[in-house]
Amino acid sequence: MQKQDKQLQQNIEAVIFASDEAVTLHTIRQVTGRELDSAEFQMIIEQLNAEYAETGRSFHIQRIAGGYRFLSKPEFSDILKKLLAPKIRRRLSHSILEVLAVIAYNQPVTRGEIQQIRGVSPDYAIDRLLLRGFIELRGRADSPGKPLQYGTTKEFLDLFHLSSLKELPKLREIKEILQEQEEQDYLTRQEGMERASTGNNQEETIQENETKQ
Repeated sequence: MQKQDKQLQQNIEAVIFASDEAVTLHTIRQVTGRELDSAEFQMIIEQLNAEYAETGRSFHIQRIAGGYRFLSKPEFSDILKKLLAPKIRRRLSHSILEVLAVIAYNQPVTRGEIQQIRGVSPDYAIDRLLLRGFIELRGRADSPGKPLQYGTTKEFLDLFHLSSLKELPKLREIKEILQEQEEQDYLTRQEGMERASTGNNQEETIQENETKQ
């Protein structure tokens, strides 16, 4: 590979690596100043992935949400779940995830329709999801009052590593994911209570020994 081509490859690699969202070909062109066509760009991505595979790397570059990102390989999903689960719970609570799922599977959908499905007001969840950029306005419904409608964004696809809405898991799988989160939360709380109880018992034992002395 010529030095100039290698430099371009490294530049593209650096841009995708440093970005916290999927990088489009348009962005690559703007940043590198090169008018790459899609075939040339795809060839560079394939060359990079071939190098990663040859050297046994745990990641590769994958097309998602209309752009490209570094993602870990599927075989590392189990260990990474342990790392990412607390982070995802901080980012999106259980109730907000439920509202996001309703929007994803029923878009475009209004607040009233979401409330009808869930049985509680979705106002707080919608405000948080709009703020995080995971949903957006999709116009108004053709119904009395013309309420606003909502749908998911590219950031939503990026969050769940989806190329398109066609890759959405079935509703049953979403429920299983939510149930797993509830079970994990419960186990985490139980472990915390057990540690606290053990710590209190140890403290009481120390105090009793000091009293006897």
